[in-house]
Amino acid sequence: MQDNHDTPSGNATGAPDEVAVSGVVKWFDPVKGFGFVVADTGGPDILLHVNVLRNFGQSSVADGARVEVLAHRTERGVQATEVRAIQPPQNTQTAVLPDILGRDREEVEAAPLVPARVKWFDKSKGFGFANVFGKPQDVFLHIEVLRQSGLSDLQPGEALAMRVIEGKRGKMAAEVQAWETVLTEREDDRD
Repeated sequence: MQDNHDTPSGNATGAPDEVAVSGVVKWFDPVKGFGFVVADTGGPDILLHVNVLRNFGQSSVADGARVEVLAHRTERGVQATEVRAIQPPQNTQTAVLPDILGRDREEVEAAPLVPARVKWFDKSKGFGFANVFGKPQDVFLHIEVLRQSGLSDLQPGEALAMRVIEGKRGKMAAEVQAWETVLTEREDDRD
């Protein structure tokens, strides 16, 4: 495990036993509540517990997603203590949904990110629904949209930011992000 920052203490927070690590999610199982990250610099796999991921505002992360974490060595191995960033997998060969296929990417990106809560999501069925804050209609969530957004599963009540488009059968999410990620980006824009 190698430090990616030039601070004498090992990281920006000043905790000498934590180091900033960039890597790729090897696998993550939200049912088991954990998964592992492979550091770009090599070394042992880094345990990523669901509680650390929830502190970042997500309950899952897609296999192959790029992550930046703070990690420290324990008697049981290396563990992530904080998630700082998640990027969707780069080489996903996911199916493009017919409702999104043929739409200009700029058209999807022009849709505002709106706050929503997951109503329900069934990973085995590959879909679920969310409600946009203040709107009564259900918004369809497809697992391929989650994967393209770096997520692998959602829990009822989970806060999201979504770009919603009008599909052939009604409103559907064309992009999904953890709500905390959007709040952090907005705070960064104000600085």
